[in-house]
Amino acid sequence: MLKTLIADDEPLARERLRFLLSACGDIEIAGECRNGREVIAALREKQYDVLFLDIQMPGCGGFDIVEQVGAPNMPVTVFVTAHNHYAVKAFEVHALDYLTKPVEPERLQAAVLRVKERIASQQALMTQDRLESMLTALTQVSTRREEFPKRLLVPNGTKDSFVSVDDIEWIEAADYYSCLHVGAKGLMLRQTIKQLAETLDPKKFVRVHRSSIVNIAHVREILREGRNEGWVLLSNGHRLKMSKAGWQNLLHASRT
Repeated sequence: MLKTLIADDEPLARERLRFLLSACGDIEIAGECRNGREVIAALREKQYDVLFLDIQMPGCGGFDIVEQVGAPNMPVTVFVTAHNHYAVKAFEVHALDYLTKPVEPERLQAAVLRVKERIASQQALMTQDRLESMLTALTQVSTRREEFPKRLLVPNGTKDSFVSVDDIEWIEAADYYSCLHVGAKGLMLRQTIKQLAETLDPKKFVRVHRSSIVNIAHVREILREGRNEGWVLLSNGHRLKMSKAGWQNLLHASRT
């Protein structure tokens, strides 16, 4: 149903328009106004699909209303007036149609059909815009997910070293630092294990315990002990304790 607002200072004109619109179908008379001030207040208070607007009303006419509300903020508007010399100006302010009094049923039905076509096309454009926005957002999210570091810069005395993340076998928490285990080396990085867990690719690096992250490419076996904890056996033979949450993290990573 199209929520419709009728604006005319003549009660008989509003009554006739209301009666004729009742035969058009899919029209709900959601409000009536007697002057421009009421129209402006109604448009600011509620949202309407279509407005049948008398051009000449006391105090504030139809064109004044469009100027005050702003054409982009107006519902689909059909001007109604007894004087056809306003037609050109009506279309200049982007009115959809222009009806002269007394409004004829056939002419009104044609205007309502145009209104429905316009609203349908607007909804189609809105749907298309939403789809494009969703696709853009999904693309941006996908891009962000792929922007994981391939190398980490690790300070080492008077020089800094680049470490490939693929070479990291596991990471150990050390207060405000983290120890990167690369082969036989243990490299200290001034980042907490929580920060690294948020930085590295979760499909490759899984936090199996509050104090350790493993590179799943270096995991050889998973050993369960009861329902709440267990161990992760790395390809270098090192065993790391695994919590229940860590076990769930590993399962999730293996499925993605």
